Amino acid sequence: MEVCDIHRWDVSVAEAKEIQSGLACRVVRVGSLSTVELIAGVDISGANSDGVSRGAIVVLRYPAMEVVERSMVTMRVEFPYVPGLLSFREMPLIIAACKKLRTTPDLFIADGQGIAHPRRLGLASHLGLVLGLPAIGCAKSILCGTHGDLGEDPGGRALLLDNEEIVGAALRTKRKVKPVYVSIGHMVDLDEACRWVLTCCKGYRLPEPTRLAHQAASGSNNSH
Repeated sequence: MEVCDIHRWDVSVAEAKEIQSGLACRVVRVGSLSTVELIAGVDISGANSDGVSRGAIVVLRYPAMEVVERSMVTMRVEFPYVPGLLSFREMPLIIAACKKLRTTPDLFIADGQGIAHPRRLGLASHLGLVLGLPAIGCAKSILCGTHGDLGEDPGGRALLLDNEEIVGAALRTKRKVKPVYVSIGHMVDLDEACRWVLTCCKGYRLPEPTRLAHQAASGSNNSH
């Protein structure tokens, strides 16, 4: 599939922050996905003692949620671990995995932030811009912002606010289980993003695409 080279990846921490700030205004925060047949989940394993990580993309056919394709890449990560700059550490692996895909997904769901990010450009937004495709951030923890009560039932949600700006939503996907944190990645609005995450959940906390991508990246069969 096609990947756009929108900037270099061998950059300093200061340059990475400048790139994020410059790209944030290019994120499209609206969009309605009328036809979705293929949904891809994206996740990255933590680096081992040699600095090597595995990036995984699992493509599922919607609505059956049947696996169509898996793409995995193992390589050394070069960028340091800096909170808020994980896309510069992880995107080279994801791009390499994307280039191996035989299919072109209609939607990507990334295990990470979209605009729920201090500079409004987390992994999911970065990915959406690089691919020019709709993307959603579905993170397991908050990077920025706070939210109120969202109830205990699946589908309950509360807006995630950062300096009074809506940057995402805390979304309950399973009763009495910790919520996930959904945000716009690219070319989709927040309501649509939440709807797709819920639609893709099959009895687990995480939506099926990222749950399976997590398993592939970590080499495990653990559920979340």
